[in-house]
Amino acid sequence: MATIPLQEPAYRGNAGPLFFAGGFRPFFLFTALQALLSLPLWLAIYAGGLNLKLPFAAALWHGHEMVFGFAGAAIAGFLLTAVPNWTNTHHVSGKPLMLLFAVWLGGRLAFTLAGFLPALLVALVDLAFLPLLAWMVAKPLLSAGKWRNIAFLPILAVFFLANLTVHLRGDMVGVYVGLTMVLTMIAIVGGRIVPSFTQNWLRMQGQAVEVTPLAWVEKGGAVGLLMAGMALTIALPGAVVTGAVLLAAAAVHGLRLGRWHGYKTMRSPILWVLHLGYLWLVIGLALLGLSSFIHALPASAALHALTAGAVGTMILAVMSRASLGHSGRPLVVSPLTVAAYVLLSAGTLLRVVAPVLSDAQMALTHAGGTFWAFAWLLFVVVYFPVLTKPRADGRPG
Repeated sequence: MATIPLQEPAYRGNAGPLFFAGGFRPFFLFTALQALLSLPLWLAIYAGGLNLKLPFAAALWHGHEMVFGFAGAAIAGFLLTAVPNWTNTHHVSGKPLMLLFAVWLGGRLAFTLAGFLPALLVALVDLAFLPLLAWMVAKPLLSAGKWRNIAFLPILAVFFLANLTVHLRGDMVGVYVGLTMVLTMIAIVGGRIVPSFTQNWLRMQGQAVEVTPLAWVEKGGAVGLLMAGMALTIALPGAVVTGAVLLAAAAVHGLRLGRWHGYKTMRSPILWVLHLGYLWLVIGLALLGLSSFIHALPASAALHALTAGAVGTMILAVMSRASLGHSGRPLVVSPLTVAAYVLLSAGTLLRVVAPVLSDAQMALTHAGGTFWAFAWLLFVVVYFPVLTKPRADGRPG
């Protein structure tokens, strides 16, 4: 079972600044900073108080930066941390990592300043990140023959094509395809780490439990229905068949989640937040399916359950856990981190409810966005020293 380990393979010495000793350091910190800075910026645009003079719809900028900027950085931090463990190879560090990070940051600046830069330049800078990341993780995966994890390479390829589609079409289709790939990664990685971490922790508490997988769910059923439902959402939004497939996907993922003993983890916030993140995936799929049948339930509410809820919570959960483990610290989160977990879901809930309550939509949107962004502020406050200082156990990395 592939997870983010606590005992990781060697780093390539201490070449370069400590901040670039491992991919989790720059990318996890700037995932949080991306969320913290871009959300208030979007709220200012949404309220009409700021105009970036973008050559495309401002909502496209928001969606693109959340999917390809925010989630893209988190994916990079995850893969650069997990792949060395899967393949028993050195971590990417030093100048190669600095280059990758600079390319990601350049993409964020270019897309935000698209109103002042040539479209071709914006596309070239923004699109360069994913191929470079794929090259860095493909080499060890292919060399080690880790075919089970090579599935992440086609996901990255489609993720890149989705971003390319944004630049070619200038609409939300590419953003939705990119979101589908992010949700697919959540389904795959979540299906590995959530039951594994839960089972291990429960055994340490003296509760001998077994998470018995359902073969048809784990061997394609859950991921297949998720991808089919999202594909139909793009091709046939609001259609009856789309709603039916999405509801089936929600049911299967709900069944999957229900078998992971989440209710037994309430004494461990670093565990229950993983279950909470996966629950948002179930809720988002269910709401998106119901939106095909209930006119009063807009698809935008469901999409924010999937993005702010599932994507945001799972990223926060994995980053807070992996940052502690890979900095040589105990896997115990602080009260401020627990507050971040709660604030993020509270903000998501307000954002999901906002389009349903049209009279209060603006107020709820701003309140939800503020709560959500404040959760990332708490993460930065707690984890800035973790991600910028040497490991607590004195080991390199």
